[in-house]
Amino acid sequence: MKKISFVIPCYRSAETLPAVVEEIREAMMTLSDRYTHEIVLINDCSPDNTFEVIRQLANEGEDIVGVDMAKNFGQHAALMAGYRYAKGDIVVSLDDDGQTPASEVGKLLDKIEEGFDVVYAKYAQKKHSGFRNWGSKVNAKMTETMLGKPKDLFISSYFAARRYVIDEIKNYQGSFPYVIGLVLRSTKRIANVEINHRERANGASGYTLKKLISLWVNGFTSFSVKPLRVASHAGIFSAIVGALYLIYVIVMYFVSNQAPEGWSSLIGIVLILGGITLVMLGLIGEYVGRIYMCINNSPQYVVREEVHYHQEGEK
Repeated sequence: MKKISFVIPCYRSAETLPAVVEEIREAMMTLSDRYTHEIVLINDCSPDNTFEVIRQLANEGEDIVGVDMAKNFGQHAALMAGYRYAKGDIVVSLDDDGQTPASEVGKLLDKIEEGFDVVYAKYAQKKHSGFRNWGSKVNAKMTETMLGKPKDLFISSYFAARRYVIDEIKNYQGSFPYVIGLVLRSTKRIANVEINHRERANGASGYTLKKLISLWVNGFTSFSVKPLRVASHAGIFSAIVGALYLIYVIVMYFVSNQAPEGWSSLIGIVLILGGITLVMLGLIGEYVGRIYMCINNSPQYVVREEVHYHQEGEK
């Protein structure tokens, strides 16, 4: 039988995590004639007692592997850590808040068995907050433009992937992982299946505007050079506009014996062009800074502790 590894990044999920684990076990019980399973729980330095809950779950069942991060590295770094602990033939990633129903994992697995390499859950109606839904739309547009995601492909945090795709993702050693980009560059055999999306049981999403912006920057600076090309095009466009304006000034000088007046408009143009220049320099600096961090071997994550099931009497 094939083994399924469930990889779950955990942050402020002490109250929701036991129910998620129980739902996974119940779902896999109905598929026990085809699959075995394990559950890898990664605590991303949560400020509550999430890791104590993970430790308790690991002590109660041998299907649990618990990992505690030394500091908060973010969801995608936590996924990378989980993938390196997962041993399954198929790896399923889902959330720790219960909004992504583990009870419907069979739909993802059935689609994988049809021959697809990666299968993402697609929600008819998302139950996230308006801010989170807006962030998802911006992220989808960014992945289309920067990473070449097909327009009809829905990307979500609930997905299943074959072992070879996970192995390819694990090969990435950069300091700023972006799992969606790693999936898209690994295979084109990606599909969607309809899955229900639930209301959040309690708590709030850990994604703030700052974290969303950081995630987007990770995506386009780690896996695309299109922003640099945009900078080049903007520079060329500004140079052409400046040259045309200079020609206009020279022509007006010879035709009317005076240059066009307009000190305010001239200063406005200088400020706009200067602003564009500074933005582009900042963008280039972001790329250079990330290269510097990677050269200095800045870690994707640091594991503080891991916990496994121990039978009574074992050390």
